[in-house]
Formats: sequence, C-alpha cells, structure tokens
Amino acid sequence: MTKFGELISSDIPVLIDFFADWEEDNNDVHSVLRNVAAALGDKAKVIKIDIEKNETLANALRIKGNPTFIIYKDGEMKWRQSGAQDANTLISLVEQYV
Repeated sequence: MTKFGELISSDIPVLIDFFADWEEDNNDVHSVLRNVAAALGDKAKVIKIDIEKNETLANALRIKGNPTFIIYKDGEMKWRQSGAQDANTLISLVEQYV
C-alpha cells in the first residue's frame, strides 16, 4: 500500500477507477476513461485498479460497487462515487481540482 500512498499524494488530481474484469460494461468504462485521459492530458492522472488483484486495498477503502471512482489530490480524497459515469461528468469533476 505504500505505492498507493505515493500515487495519491500527487499535486495534480488522480482519478482512480476501481473495477473488476467480470463487469459487463467493462469496455464502456475503459472507453470513457480513455476519453477522460485524452481530454485532461497532463493536468491529471487517470488510473485503473483491478479490485480482484488488489483485494487488500479494495477492502481498506471499502470498495463495494463496481465501478467505483475516486479523485485524490495531495493524498486527500476529494470525491467518490460508485456506478457508471460519463466522460464529461468525470472531466468536469477532475477539473475542479486542477
């Protein structure tokens, strides 16, 4: 989890998608995240974390719904939401913390 701590302590916003490979709409979420990353460029980081491969972290953060999106900046959680989100919504949310 030390790597996670380093990851979220960035001075630019970090949008994390906690997902599972068995999600039915997995490809839709991946394409949304690609669009978000392209729109934000180097103003933010967009990261995907597989909850099945990172169970300890998912449990520590109490990730229950898939997908769950969390925005961190300077090591602090700024926003969290479970369920599908569209690219424009995610871009607007992240830009609040740029």
